[in-house]
Amino acid sequence: MRLNPAMAATEPPPVMEARRWIADATFPVDRPLLNLSQAAPTDPPPAPLLQAIADIVLTDPSAHLYGAVLGYDPLRARIADTWSTAYGGNVHRDQVAVTSGCNQAFAAAVATLAGAGDNVILPTPWYFNHKMWLDLGGVATRPLETGSDLLPDPEAAAALIDDRTRAIVLVTPNNPGGVEYPAALVAAFRDLARTRGLALVVDETYRDFHSREGAPHDLFADPEWDDTLIQLYSFSKAYRLTGHRVGAICAAPARLAQVEKWLDTVAICPNGIGQRAALWGMEHLGDWLAGERQEILARRAAMEDGFAALPDWRLLGCGAYFAYVAHPFDLPSDAVARRLVERASVLTLPGTMFGPSHADGGSGRAEATLRIAFANADRDGIGILFDRLAQVTRDGL
Repeated sequence: MRLNPAMAATEPPPVMEARRWIADATFPVDRPLLNLSQAAPTDPPPAPLLQAIADIVLTDPSAHLYGAVLGYDPLRARIADTWSTAYGGNVHRDQVAVTSGCNQAFAAAVATLAGAGDNVILPTPWYFNHKMWLDLGGVATRPLETGSDLLPDPEAAAALIDDRTRAIVLVTPNNPGGVEYPAALVAAFRDLARTRGLALVVDETYRDFHSREGAPHDLFADPEWDDTLIQLYSFSKAYRLTGHRVGAICAAPARLAQVEKWLDTVAICPNGIGQRAALWGMEHLGDWLAGERQEILARRAAMEDGFAALPDWRLLGCGAYFAYVAHPFDLPSDAVARRLVERASVLTLPGTMFGPSHADGGSGRAEATLRIAFANADRDGIGILFDRLAQVTRDGL
């Protein structure tokens, strides 16, 4: 079978790989599986949004047709207005495009920035789909090792830049690390990128679950923000629209003209029903989303308390949907993750899915860490998680 060499060399999707670990597994009745592997809500949208979607399906014929490649104009305008208010800046409709999920927003952005032989800087641990897309396109990844606090260092990033570097990518709140990048740190990366003629791609998929009040950064307050910044967003997490695939990209109009070429050849236009559902959510679900944020913050606190009572485990980062932890076992994280399925009925993802292994030049952190996605575990489920982790820590894997 002939394959594109770049595709053949790309690692398989990690979540699908983890699902194969449990595909044929059976779990004791008194110890059902805790699936903490995927960072996406499994509940359906709230009832009012479900009703709105039904009404859209039945009453809006245009929702079933091809739409504008860069997205539904009322949604683009609403995003621009909301972002301008939320970030204390100026975002215009022609600086916004709607995409089929945030992964597609990243792919479209990179397609305008880099080609085979170029490179992009990714802090480690990285979001695996970002790395996969770069690999598929023959774009080299420059790993930027983060500190013990999982925060990247602009000076370390500067040392990685060469004449083929095209962008620096930040994810905040971070997937997989959970950490929230301080506004001053994000601004420092903006300044570095601008000085060196690079793009700064900031993925804010989990922005709605940030622990701090107010804007997480002030990049949009810069009148020239779009000469450097490309911001990505997802409606999947905010309104549980994962299956409808609605994301957004904010960038210079000239860049979005190039994005339009790419999107037109990939999906033609975003999902019409999903876009209208996202707009309805923005217009009507502010209080509901605020409640969802408080619930996620309460789960975050429960995770922090739980690891504080397990001194053999070290919590490196916690926020949004994620806890990123150093495990206490004398085994690499991929083996630990598999044994947690067998011994504790807990499915997590190993750090080896989020960064280079020691053999590939990594620091060894990948083998020592696990990502625990707690968005779908209520506080009772989190309590069960810590009971099981305490048992396997005591009894061994």
